[in-house]
Formats: sequence, structure tokens, C-alpha cells
Amino acid sequence: MFSLLQRFFFAGLPLMFGVAATGPGKASSEFTNRLARERSPYLLQHAHNPVDWYPWGEEAFAKARRENKPIFLSIGYSTCHWCHVMAHESFENEETAAIMNREFVNIKVDREERPDVDRVYMTFVQATTGGGGWPMSVWLTPDLKPFVGGTYFPPVDRYGQPGFTKVLERIAAAWKQDNEKIAKQGSKIVEALRESQNAQPEAAAKIDDQLFQTAYEQLSRSFDDKEGGFGTAPKFPRPVSLNFLTRFYSRDPKSESGKHALEMDLVTLRKMAAGGMHDHLGGGFHRYSVDRYWHVPHFEKMLYDQAQLASAYLDALQITNDPHLNPLPGQGEEGAKRQVRDEFEAVARDILDYVARDMTSKGGGFFSAEDADSLFEHGKPEHGEGAFYVWTEKQIDTALGDDSSMFKFHYGVQPHGNAPEGSDPQDEFRGKNILIGRHTIAETAKHFKKSEDEARQSLARSRERLLSIRNKRPRPHLDDKIIAAWNGLMISAYARAAQILDEPRYLESATRAAKFLRSNLYDEKSKLLFRNYRESRSDIEGFADDYAFVIQGALDLYEASFEIEWLKFAIELQETQDRLFFDEKAGGYFSTSGKDKSVVLRMKDDNDSAEPAASSIAALNLLRLAQFRDDKKLDERARKTIDAFAPTLSHFASAMPQMLVAVDYSLSKPSQIIIAGKIDPPKDGFAVANNEQTKALLKEVHHHFLPKKILILADGGEGQQFFSEKNEAIPAMSPIDGKSAAYVCENFTCKAPVTDPKALGNLLSVP
Repeated sequence: MFSLLQRFFFAGLPLMFGVAATGPGKASSEFTNRLARERSPYLLQHAHNPVDWYPWGEEAFAKARRENKPIFLSIGYSTCHWCHVMAHESFENEETAAIMNREFVNIKVDREERPDVDRVYMTFVQATTGGGGWPMSVWLTPDLKPFVGGTYFPPVDRYGQPGFTKVLERIAAAWKQDNEKIAKQGSKIVEALRESQNAQPEAAAKIDDQLFQTAYEQLSRSFDDKEGGFGTAPKFPRPVSLNFLTRFYSRDPKSESGKHALEMDLVTLRKMAAGGMHDHLGGGFHRYSVDRYWHVPHFEKMLYDQAQLASAYLDALQITNDPHLNPLPGQGEEGAKRQVRDEFEAVARDILDYVARDMTSKGGGFFSAEDADSLFEHGKPEHGEGAFYVWTEKQIDTALGDDSSMFKFHYGVQPHGNAPEGSDPQDEFRGKNILIGRHTIAETAKHFKKSEDEARQSLARSRERLLSIRNKRPRPHLDDKIIAAWNGLMISAYARAAQILDEPRYLESATRAAKFLRSNLYDEKSKLLFRNYRESRSDIEGFADDYAFVIQGALDLYEASFEIEWLKFAIELQETQDRLFFDEKAGGYFSTSGKDKSVVLRMKDDNDSAEPAASSIAALNLLRLAQFRDDKKLDERARKTIDAFAPTLSHFASAMPQMLVAVDYSLSKPSQIIIAGKIDPPKDGFAVANNEQTKALLKEVHHHFLPKKILILADGGEGQQFFSEKNEAIPAMSPIDGKSAAYVCENFTCKAPVTDPKALGNLLSVP
């Protein structure tokens, strides 16, 4: 059907060009359209285009119906480079805008505000063209049925791609010639997509241990054993795959496949940390690498990447803390292992410190993203991708003086720039250097006949100096929307860091963000979560991923703070998520509630990609909550959710690695660790485990990688009373002879309690 549709429009004209995107856009204030009334930074970037843009809504739909015009839908986000390119080339061009305004009703959507709209039309674009990306360009009938789709279109024919004005004119002509036929085709397309969404699960598909081996083998086949990561260029971090690999390893650490899974994880993390995708001066990671070496990044920074990568590095730190871990290839000495652990800790900290410094609002919520593009100089309009981050050799020599030689050696700085051939098609980085760890501290020290401490201090001094200089450059555009889902992921990262790194300020960041969400994006009366906040709460109700990720954050925050309010908040949110999104018939969670009838498809995400699917996180949340509350109904709902995705997992297991994390939990015997002891009353709203015995036991727990456990504090107070309502075992758990005690249990059948951290460590180390 789709190929016939394509032939109907253009004899051989391609409909899609898979260019992903990022960068800021300014247009003349001579024009103002309806987007000026919006709060989305992306929509506001287009408020002064000559295009008569409408936001997604009934005003635009009614105009299209009234005038019988097709809709041109453009979807992107504010830190999207190619979105900005298309804006400069086409949407700011008055002649192009005149065609758009005459022939179409033009709608702009921020995909971060409206992932539901984006998801529907991205599914169409991918189904009809085999790929997708942003900016996304889709033409719709007045009743919102898609009939042509693509991504970036150049202004004129270029690189074998048709120019945007040519595409506009051909679609307009086709619509005038036979809009009834096009409308029927659009309806057929939507019906086909709906049928694919509602396809019944195969009876033969089943959930078992073989799925883990299959997913491992699929990832192993695409693993780059020299540079880490999966596949070739471009390379994305995809933390969900790393999450699966660490859990696969923990299932059987001594097996060859388990060891190799861990190697894939740790090598990838180390290569990314050394690469140019990692911001060596300011911390954090860029979106992805355009080459296989993690060298030349797409320079935007997304909050969801920072959150998930921080957690991945924390997992690696916990695993490498294990004294029984076999050395990785090329390492044999304890000193080398300690260096790797220090590296993982340093990277986790620099991500978290970057977010705290540059992506946190005064109220504690986390901003969404920083752009790839920025101005070259203050007061001048010229801008480019990576301008904020790259360096000429002369700039480094001038800034660092005698320290420059060591810095240039360590970070691969070259006189004519260091972007690998083929990784700079736009010739933006000629003569520029993207900092990349070319040598280890040991190699750098040896080369300059210095001690490792001297080399380390020199490099730290140089980084600090360059960061100070860089901070005076024009900063990239900041998308200051506060998105519930992404904040949930970041709360998890900070909560886990507070535990693993024993860092109170990270607990403070997690708690402030959680309080911000509860105060500004949650309605106590309706029990509804809202999608985002900018200056005030948006009217867009939360989607399934908002609930799932915030619930996960609240559960992790409880285990870090032992403030029972966060567990209660998670339970409350879970009840709403189940009511609005759960598919009682087939299992799993729809992405949307179905309330908004302008969204023509109600879908379930069946792919863990840059962000995990809502059902993947929800399944694990349910399993954890079932353990906390000893609730079989929650456990059954989790298993029904997992079963709903059995066909996907059986066909291509590695498509949903985060769901496999939940499967692993469901097929195992999760443990409950109950620490019976006191913590001091909250100080400034933050519970701090100041009882030294309790602290020592908790520190021992956090020393171990235990992905299938829940952690409870039995302090004799409100928290223990709350757990006692559902579990008869909890009231009896108390200190032993006045000492804080740890109870390690399965299904709340517990081993003898211990008061000594070393004895607890021995219990936790038993397979």
C-alpha cells in the first residue's frame, strides 16, 4: 500500500531523508505568528517566521477543514541542529513561506512537549520510508491522516534530494487534482498502522531464560571490540543496552558469556569517557558520535542522556568494586583496576556536577537540553555547531603556556585540527580540535618524564584554565523546559549516586527535584501528573513515560533517603498510571490516555531506544512495588506487561533491553534487605543516616551491585509502621542487643540478622 501511495505522488521522488538534527534560529521580528503566544522554546524560535504557523490544536484543524486544505506538520525541538538549518533555509524565506501559507495550514509541534503527536507521525514516516529523524515533515489531510512524510528537505535540489519548494508545489497540485483519493489513502494508512498496533500476541511467543542469551548474542555480533559501542558510525550511547549487559553479567559472573557481556559494557564506557563525545572540560556527554571512534560528536546535550549515562557509570563502579572481578583484558594489577574504578567514579561525578551547575533551575527542576550550535563571538550573528567546545592549537598554546605541550599530547590536539577524515562533511571543524583522550595518564607522564601525580595535576590545572576561558564564550541555547519524565530519570541518577558515592549533596539535588515536580507538575486533587513546566505548568497531561520515570525516581529516592513520603508518592502515581494507560485486555501500557481525540493512534512503545519504553520501566516499577508492599496484584500486572511484549522479544530480543532487565527481575528471587536502625530526624528536609552503625551497614549494601533487591529502613517510626500494614514480618525486625542489624531475605523469609558490615558483605556476596 505504501509503495503505491508513494508512486501516486512523485514518480520516483524520495519522500524522506534521514538526517537527525540540532542549533538556534533567529528570524526577523517583522513577522509574528500565533507561536508567539506559546511557551515552548522551540515554538518561540519560529514565532517570527513569515510562515503562518499554528500550534497543534483545534484552531488549525478547523481552518484546514473549512478551507479543505492539507496540513503541513513540522515537528522538531529547540536544540535540533537540522531543524535550525531547515528553518534558516526555508521557513525564514518569504517566497517559500508564501507557498506554504497559500497552499497549506502549517502546524509546528515541539516533540518534547507532545511526544504523542510525534510518535504517531514518526511511525508513519518510518513505515513508509524505512527511517526517521528531525526535523520531521509530514503532510496530513484535514482530519489529521498522514499521506506524505519525510525529515529534512533542502531548499533546492541537492545531494540527489528534491528541493522543499518543489515538494510543496507537487503535493499542492496532487491535492487539488484528487484530494478525495488522497484522503481515502490517508485513512487506509492510519487503519493499517492501527491494525499493526492491535495485532494479537503470538501463542508461541514465551518469556524464558533463552531471551537473555539471544539478546546477548545479538549485541555481541554488533559490538565494536576495538572502539566499544555497537555498530559503526554514527554511534549512540544507548544506555539501555548497557543496563542489560550488566544484569546479564550478574546472572552468571563466571560464565564466558557473562564475562564478555561485562567486557562489552566496561570497554564501551571507557571508550566513551575518553572520546570527544565526552565534554572533558565541563562534564557531561553530547548526544552521539558521527564516527566510530566517539571523536566528533553531535554537540547537543540532552538531560535524558546525562541521567542514564550517570547511572551506567555508577553500575560499572559498583561492579568493579567487587574484589573477585576478573581483570579486564590488558589489566592485571590491582592498581590498574583501582584506576578504572576511579575513572568510572570521576565520569559519574562530572555528569552530575555538570547537570547541577548548568541544567538545574533555581527551584530544583532539571532543564531539558543544551544546543549543539552557538555564536562564534558575542555580538556577531555567525554561529556554528560545536563553536562553544572546539579549540585551535593557537588558542590552547596562548592559554596554557608551558603546560600546553602535555595537554596537547594527552588530548590529541593537532596544528590543523583533529577531526578524522570523513567526519566533518560540512567542513565546520577545519583547523579546530575536539578534545579526546589520546593517551592515558601513565603514557602522558612517561612521555614527559613526569610522575603520574604531576601529569594529573598539570592536566587538571589546564582543564580548569580552559574551562574558565570557555565560560566567557557565547553559551549554546538552553532549552529550559522542565519535563517530568526526564526529571524522573535524573532523580534516579542523583539518588543512586548519593548511595554509591556517599554524597549528601546528590541526595539534596534528587530531593529538591522531586519536591519541584510534586509541587509544580502534580495535581493533588485529580492525582494527575503534567508533562512539563516553563514559567508555569503546561496544560499537557503526562504520558505513560512521565509516570513510569517519575515513579522510578521516587522509588530510588526512597531507598536513598528512607523518607516514606516518596514511596507513598510512587504508589499514588502508579495507581493513576494503571487507571489511565494500562491495557487490561492485552497487558502493557499505552503511551497516551486516549483523552485527546486529535491523536489518531493510541500506541504502545515496543522499543527501548534513546529513552526506555514506558512499559519497560513500568514493569520493573511494579515488580519493585510488589516487593515493597507484598502485593501479588502488582506482581501479576508486571508479568502481564512483560507478556504483552513477548512477540517483540522473541523476534528481536535486543530491541527491548530494558524490558529484559524487568524480565530478569521477574524470573529471579528478588531479595529484601531491611536495615533495622535509627537515622537522625530530617535536617532541612533531608533524612541523613547519621547513626554510625546504620551508616556502616548501608555503606556495605551500596558497595555491592545488587540490581534485584529492595532496601527498607526499619526505624521503629512511620516508615516501619507503613510497611507493617502489608507485611507481618516487618514489625519484628529490630536492632540486636542495641546494635543496628541487617536482615537479608527472600520473600521476607530471612537469614539470621547480622550487625557487622563484613558479615553483611559475606551474605551479599553469596550467589
